[in-house]
Amino acid sequence: MTYQTSRRGFLTAAAASATILAVGYRPDGVLAATGEAASLNPFVKISGDGTVTAVLKHFEMGQGTTTGLTTLIAEELDADWSAIEFEFAPADNKRYKNLAFGSQGTGGSTAIANSFGQYRSAAAAARAVIVQAAAAEWGVKPDAISIEDGVLKSGNRSAGFGDFITAAAKLDAPAEPTLKAPEDFRLIGKATLPRKDSAAKTDGSAKFGLDMRVPGMARAVILRSPKFGGTLKSFDIGRAKKVSGFIDAKEMPGKSGVAIFGETTWAALSARGEINAEWDFSKAETRGTDDMLADAIKSLDAPSWQAGKEKDAGVSAKAIKGAAKTVEAEFHFPLLAHAPMEPSNCIIEKTAGGVTVHDGCQFPALAQPTVAAILGLKPEQVTVNTVYAGGSFGRRANPTADYQAEAAMAFALLGGERAVQLVWSREDDIKGGYYRPMAVHKARIGVDEDGNITGWDHRIASNSIMKGTPFESFLVHDGVDHSSVEGAADTPYAIPAMTVGLSDITTPMRTLWWRSVGHTHSAYAMESLVDMAAEAAGKDPLEMRLELLKDAGADGKRLSAVLKLAAEKAGWGGTLSQGRGRGIALHKSFDSYVAEVVEVSVDDGDVRIEKVTCAVDCGIAINPDVIKAQIEGGLGYGLGAIMRNHVTMTDGVVDQSNFPDYEPLRITDMPAVEVHIVESAEAPTGIGEPGTPPIGPALANAIYAATGERITRLPMSENGISFA
Repeated sequence: MTYQTSRRGFLTAAAASATILAVGYRPDGVLAATGEAASLNPFVKISGDGTVTAVLKHFEMGQGTTTGLTTLIAEELDADWSAIEFEFAPADNKRYKNLAFGSQGTGGSTAIANSFGQYRSAAAAARAVIVQAAAAEWGVKPDAISIEDGVLKSGNRSAGFGDFITAAAKLDAPAEPTLKAPEDFRLIGKATLPRKDSAAKTDGSAKFGLDMRVPGMARAVILRSPKFGGTLKSFDIGRAKKVSGFIDAKEMPGKSGVAIFGETTWAALSARGEINAEWDFSKAETRGTDDMLADAIKSLDAPSWQAGKEKDAGVSAKAIKGAAKTVEAEFHFPLLAHAPMEPSNCIIEKTAGGVTVHDGCQFPALAQPTVAAILGLKPEQVTVNTVYAGGSFGRRANPTADYQAEAAMAFALLGGERAVQLVWSREDDIKGGYYRPMAVHKARIGVDEDGNITGWDHRIASNSIMKGTPFESFLVHDGVDHSSVEGAADTPYAIPAMTVGLSDITTPMRTLWWRSVGHTHSAYAMESLVDMAAEAAGKDPLEMRLELLKDAGADGKRLSAVLKLAAEKAGWGGTLSQGRGRGIALHKSFDSYVAEVVEVSVDDGDVRIEKVTCAVDCGIAINPDVIKAQIEGGLGYGLGAIMRNHVTMTDGVVDQSNFPDYEPLRITDMPAVEVHIVESAEAPTGIGEPGTPPIGPALANAIYAATGERITRLPMSENGISFA
């Protein structure tokens, strides 16, 4: 989506004390000038010694926001990149809301897209008042002053930002500051700009949630039901009391489990292993994977809703009837865990006025009121100290703020005085966390004698992620959870007579967005089906896609451009040696356009992924190196899941527990990757997730080209494919 907001709505003022110039906005959005810096939560702060600090409303989980948002400030301010600093914004839903969500949080690949205008405008306003103050002191016109790397110059005069802070703080910030023209950018688009978080993460000084320590804090872990929906009946801590470092164990509210406290995390985990608990499974999920899958497949026969442009399910059936050829396929997608390197954790610490949550916090808008409600506080009494997060892939931002809520409950159960660090182990998360939903797609496509698609009947069964959450009001319409059908129901391809039916799978299991949400499965199904339709039509897969994009408007033009670029760079159509194959896939997600070509080799039945060539159009490329890293990471994350990952259940209990049986991508699996960024003057769009959806179908199409085997059930390693 494109975010269009007035700069007047972002910039509120230039405010300052004797040593600080803060540029931001008031909660009411009205422009104002004030001498009290504390009355604003700004986007940029400049101290009396000239230090520039970018205040980041989006946290850092590896995706590069500390570099991207700081780049926008440094660019418009002409600050010294090597000296500019950053800090994470406090929890403040009014001042630091995500413009895509209307509340403070990071996700949906929106960090740069929704901040592009805000941060540039704030920095441009700061630059304007500093230049105005300098011009007055030097007796020159503002346009006679230049700034380079934080130094103001005019004739033989030069000075730093700090020399004019006091005077600048008394000036009104311009309502519509002049922004740089793209041709004047010196940092935006610079391929060699070093990341702001690299040094700290390399030397170990970067603080992640698990690194945080509060004097005297206790550690807590939770003993949860082994089956989703189970509740606690009773528990015995007799043996746990013998564990060195054991503090206590308390029943969690709602009988959701047992909180075990220890002087160390190891003590708490060890004590948990000694607790005997009995559970009530009367309302729990007790099915196994095969039964859940069978129920999902059965639901496809009578979809509950029509999610596509065509609301009459008979439209596609009529168009397919009598087609020269018919393509049919059914795709199975398993439950997937997020499995970030740093599992969920946070600290709740008592303060004079309330509590502080120390956390790699992805959604302060959810965590702050949740913790406040549990502890009987007002939201403003809950301070969130945001630190680095070791990955998320969606796990940290869930509608119930689950781990922050558990931490608050544990803190209260221990008496509300001693700080508590709640820790999930990786086993906790894989066996009992949130999951990418299981999904089943079934499609029937008609192709006429001229090789044209006549109709497309597409049906999807999946767990609803959004229903019953705060996001339901704007992501569920007419019964359809858009996250279940995105990428299919709204395909940019000009497909005639296409219907998309949706059935909800219901289960007590907790499902959640996973890197690229519904696009993870819809792209695989759609791009595999386009290849299958191309084969039935006797057309090259590239040719088929370009034909389907001819009448697809602006999206069609941008998609065609990345498709052609990826194909050209990959040598599409060139001769391959025996045992090799190429596959292509294309997808739009988070307003970005990505095409990927995978080349594989097959030796003695084993598949090796040799190379991935990617073309991406994500608007103005703020940090090309970060974009390439996100594409590489996104497709690598997708490859690991597609190749080997699945979460299965036996009688309602998850079978997998850690990396030995939920295996991540190996370094030896990672192919050579080329990323080509389309030069663009369009506003920036998402980049953290769009690299993931096309990689699965591109790989599947390449394997088919090399072996003639079409893979419609994932993971591949469980369905006939062996990887070298």
